[in-house]
Amino acid sequence: MNHRRLTRLNRSWTEASTGSAAPASVTNPGTGASMPPMNRGSMTARPWRGFWGGLLDGWIAVATRLAGQPSLRTPFDDEAPAPADAAASTAWKQAATRRRRTLLALIALSVVGATAMLDHVLPIYDSAWLRTAQIGLFSILFGWVSAGFYTALMGFWVQWRGDRHALSSRSVAHTPIAADARTALVMPICNEQVSTVFAGLRATVESLIAAGGARLFDVYLLSDTSDPAIRTAELAAWAELRDALGTSTRIHYRWRQRRTQRKSGNVADFCRRWGKNYRYMVVLDADSVMTGDCLLSLVRLMEAHPDAGIIQTAPQASGLSTIHARAQQFAGRVTGRLFSAGMQFWQLGESHYWGHNAILRVAPFMKHCALAALPGRGGLSGHILSHDFVEAALMRRAGYHVWLVNDLEGSYEQQPPNLLEELQRDRRWCQGNLQNARLLAEPGLHGVHRAMLVTGALAYLSAPLWLAYVVLGVALWLFGGHPAFSADTVVPVEIIALWAGTLAMLVMPRALGVVTIVLRREQALYGGTAALVRGALVEGTLSVLQAPLRMVAHTLFVIVALTGLKLDWKSPPRVANDIGWADASNRFALIGVVMLALGVTALMLAPATLLWLAPVGIPLLLAVPLAVLTSRAGLGERVRQLGLLVTPEEARTPTVLREAASYARQNARRQSRFANWRDALENVWLFDVVQKAMGARSTMWGQRGRARRQLVGRLRATHDLDSLNASDQMRLLSEPQHLVRLRDQLLAQAEPAHATWRSPTAQAPVRARRRVWLASAQTT
Repeated sequence: MNHRRLTRLNRSWTEASTGSAAPASVTNPGTGASMPPMNRGSMTARPWRGFWGGLLDGWIAVATRLAGQPSLRTPFDDEAPAPADAAASTAWKQAATRRRRTLLALIALSVVGATAMLDHVLPIYDSAWLRTAQIGLFSILFGWVSAGFYTALMGFWVQWRGDRHALSSRSVAHTPIAADARTALVMPICNEQVSTVFAGLRATVESLIAAGGARLFDVYLLSDTSDPAIRTAELAAWAELRDALGTSTRIHYRWRQRRTQRKSGNVADFCRRWGKNYRYMVVLDADSVMTGDCLLSLVRLMEAHPDAGIIQTAPQASGLSTIHARAQQFAGRVTGRLFSAGMQFWQLGESHYWGHNAILRVAPFMKHCALAALPGRGGLSGHILSHDFVEAALMRRAGYHVWLVNDLEGSYEQQPPNLLEELQRDRRWCQGNLQNARLLAEPGLHGVHRAMLVTGALAYLSAPLWLAYVVLGVALWLFGGHPAFSADTVVPVEIIALWAGTLAMLVMPRALGVVTIVLRREQALYGGTAALVRGALVEGTLSVLQAPLRMVAHTLFVIVALTGLKLDWKSPPRVANDIGWADASNRFALIGVVMLALGVTALMLAPATLLWLAPVGIPLLLAVPLAVLTSRAGLGERVRQLGLLVTPEEARTPTVLREAASYARQNARRQSRFANWRDALENVWLFDVVQKAMGARSTMWGQRGRARRQLVGRLRATHDLDSLNASDQMRLLSEPQHLVRLRDQLLAQAEPAHATWRSPTAQAPVRARRRVWLASAQTT
């Protein structure tokens, strides 16, 4: 440890002894442990039956019913309490059955009609298998497009006419909430930007206090952070937030030493330790912001529907200014609301759970939603990554309903700021969704949730299918063997109609979204009707340009997940909105080079094939500048100044978002105060926070205590804190007794360094400082 750092350490503790070192922003230094006493409960995962085991169980169940024998009771039989309105529950289930049959019939009719038309007009090639493969791929992809179109169409209907079977927040407005409806507000975090996370959480909690709901809620920050500097900043930010809010609410912070199963494991660990204290649990993401009214409405809906296990909000994206993020935020407002309402229409009480901005009933979640690891080896085994879909399926299997409430305002999130961040997220989602497909035959799952597992996998499997369709088209141009197949060929009217129909199905959701906004007379929130239409055109054009790049990236992700190959795909940090040209070139230049080589080859062999390749090839050639320019926050601000891609959250910013942005700016200015884990030793206030946050725990004995004593002993000889690895630094932050010993050791080292210049009158502060050390040591 160098002389300058020793001087600063000695000075800070000398000032503490004279009362001159407390931070100006902190009026109430750390006064206790960061977590309440544990109240342990059980949350045990059942092993998965596996695909073939599930099929066998299903065949046995069908055979039992056909034989007229009573079915055996399984641990998955419904155990939810009776609904508050049995007639309404029966009605929505019957309506859901009719609607889903209608959806399947519409998709089937569309696919059969389009496939028959294509088969009729497509020429007979020398290579029959190429023709058959193209028709087969077309039918699958047309069905996928049709499902999205009909979902958006029904969403438009719901936005226009409403849905009497849907769960609505208006039905419980101003309903009193029982005093025993205790709710945990849980935010799992892992190596996040501390300033923005705590800004959003503070705005959410303050909104909850203003709404009068603080008495019902306890707030838990559950950290899986592995960076000691970030964890030190988290502890400082937690203490400051706790002190700023005072006694109006209870805010807890916990760092998990054994970080297993990522977010789902973090939430499950919380449930095992403190879940029994609460009836409900609202799960947030690190970028989530919610209003107090929204949180209270979720509790009211749960209280009014005792058979509801999960109620999911439809969060709106906001808060970022890059062109990419603006386009995503605009699309979420214009077309995303239609898809949310459409999914609500088809699913009703058997809906999605997206893992955040939702409320869960804790007791059945603990009993039925623990996730076992998938057996085997490779990318599709191990701990479940996309846990939310599976947890919703397990909750429904236990008899509880899962609802999506589309009309509940005040739920917000952030989208990735650039294309690289989006693809990094999609890589995780791709592997998780493909992994979930292994649970398709799991016994007891309801049909709708099996369908969700399929559609979740198809969301990424569709990418290699689209790519294969394009490649087959090129192969038919080059090797089809049809003599009339050339650039001068007259395209049949039926082919034009098919492509026009497909294009219409892709475009109509945006058009219907614009019409919905106009019908609801909300266009002023988007800058006016003209700005709304222009914004939809800009967003649609950007989506078309980015679609081929997503197709290629998702295809690579699917290959990696299915084969177990490793793909190094690291994106810039979340806070670095602007992508550098070098970063974009490292990711996308090779794709552009390959596309250029294919284009040159096609030009030499059959120039007409360039017409087929152009919609995919041109965006891939422009991938690097497209990724860079859409990540520029400055260009995004210029787009906003032109009145394009404006959302209601910008036209009339809700108070909770305005406060979150203000706190984020304040936190960013103060964040540099605690930028290193050593600040926990050198800053007196932060040392007190870290020491007391761990509570009364003994860490001096046993194998771990012996290892930590040896570590402190080595530091006595080397005096080099930088020699500690991240793991040792994290453990010292969790072990107050060893942290005190290390502090005392460094201070003892600091005193001789200044003995030559310390006068007799300077010894009084030293004696006072020693009293501070002794008092702090006794508290541990």
